[in-house]
Amino acid sequence: MDAEIARLRARVDQLRGMDAVALDAETERARTELAELRARAIEERRRTDDDIRRLRDRADADRAAAAETLRGLHRQIEQASAELAGVRTQIVQTQDTAMLQEAGIYEFKHRLADAVAYRSRLEDLRDEIKATIRNGDAIDSPTNWTVNGSTAQGRKLVRETAKLMLRAYNAEADACVRTMRPHRLASCTDRLEKARDSITRLGATMQIDVTEDFHQLRRAELELTADYLAKLEAEKERVRAERAAAREEAALRREIEREKAKLAKEDAHWSNVQEHMRAAGDVEGLSEAESRRAEIARALADVEARAANTRTGWVYVISNIGAFGERMVKIGMTRRLDPTERVRELGDASVPFTFDVHALIFSADAVSLERRLHQELAHRRVNQVNLRREFFYATPAEVRQLLHRIDGQHLLDFTEECEASEWRASRSAQAGDRARGAE
Repeated sequence: MDAEIARLRARVDQLRGMDAVALDAETERARTELAELRARAIEERRRTDDDIRRLRDRADADRAAAAETLRGLHRQIEQASAELAGVRTQIVQTQDTAMLQEAGIYEFKHRLADAVAYRSRLEDLRDEIKATIRNGDAIDSPTNWTVNGSTAQGRKLVRETAKLMLRAYNAEADACVRTMRPHRLASCTDRLEKARDSITRLGATMQIDVTEDFHQLRRAELELTADYLAKLEAEKERVRAERAAAREEAALRREIEREKAKLAKEDAHWSNVQEHMRAAGDVEGLSEAESRRAEIARALADVEARAANTRTGWVYVISNIGAFGERMVKIGMTRRLDPTERVRELGDASVPFTFDVHALIFSADAVSLERRLHQELAHRRVNQVNLRREFFYATPAEVRQLLHRIDGQHLLDFTEECEASEWRASRSAQAGDRARGAE
C-alpha cells in the first residue's frame, strides 16, 4: 500500500512539472488508454455473456435429452412390465417352498374312507379316461375339412393333428400326475388349464379342442391323486404313532414284569426270613419280616393296578433349549413305571442335546390331564396339522401357572430353569475356540 502511494505521489509530482502542452498530450493519451480499456472490458463481458449463454443452452439441451431418455426408459419399463404380466399369466408357479407356505392344512376334494378306497377310485377313473380316448370323445374336431379339394386328405390331416394335440395334452396331464404332491394340487391344476388353453389357441384355425368332459376327467384325476397321497401319508403317520404306542406298551410290560420279578424275589427272601424267625422264636424278627412282606404285597398290588388301569401314568413337561430354543416345551404322557426312562429315549441321537425335565406329574387319570393341557395350549401348537407332535410355544413358567390352575394338588415339584448342561458347555467350548482363533 505504501509503495503504491509513493508511486502515485511521484506521478503527481511529474505531472506538476509538465507544461500545458505536455499535460494536454498526457491527458489525451490517458483518455485514449481509458477508452481502449473500456472497449476491451465491454468485449470481454460480451464474450463472457456469450459463453454463459452457450453453456446454459447446452445444459438445457442436455437436460432435455436426459428427460427424453428417462421418458424412454419409463416407456420401456412399462412395456416390459406389461410383457412380464402377460408372460406370468402363461407361467405355472412351481416353487415348492412358496406353495408349502400357502398350503396350510390340506383339504380333501373327495372324501373317502382310506387310501385303498382312493386307489380303487383312481383306477376306475383311469379306465374311464382310457375309454373316453378310445371312443373318440376326448377331443373335438371338424369333419368337413378338405385338402386340395380332397375330403379324405382333409379328414386324415384333422385326425393326425387332433391325435398330436391330444398326445401333447395327455403328456402334460401325465407329468402333473407323476410330480403330484398334495401341496402342489393348485399348481398342477393351473398347469393343466394352461396346457388346454395353449392347445385351444393352436387348434383354433382347424377348430380342434380338448373336450370339456375329458378335461374335467383329468382334473378329477389330479384331485384324486393329491387326496390319495395325502391320505397315504396320514395313514403312514398313524401307523408310525401306533407302532410307537406299541413300543411304549411293550416297554411298560417289560418294566412291569421286571418289577414283579424283583418284588417276587424280595418276597421269597422275606418269606425265608419269616420261616427262620418263626423257627428261632424271634418275635421281633418275625414281625419285621411280616411287615416287609406286607409292604411288598402292597407294592405288587400297585404294579398290578398300574398294569390294569391304562389311564394311570405320568405327565411330563420337558424342554430342549439347545435343539428348539427357549420358548418351546414338550408335554406328553407315559405309563412307564420310571418316566425318566421315557425322557431319556426322547433325547436319543435324533436331537443334539438331552431334554431337561421341568415336571413329572403322577395322576390316576394322566390321559385327561395331558388332554386338558393340550387343549389349553392348542393355539400355541408348533405343528397345527399333526396333533401327535406335542410341542408348544410356551415357557416352563407359563406351563407351571397353567398346571396350578388345572391340577395344582398333583404338582409336587417343578423346575423352571433349564439346566441344559451339554448345550451350555458346548457354547463355552465354541466361545473358547473363537477367542483362540482371534488371537
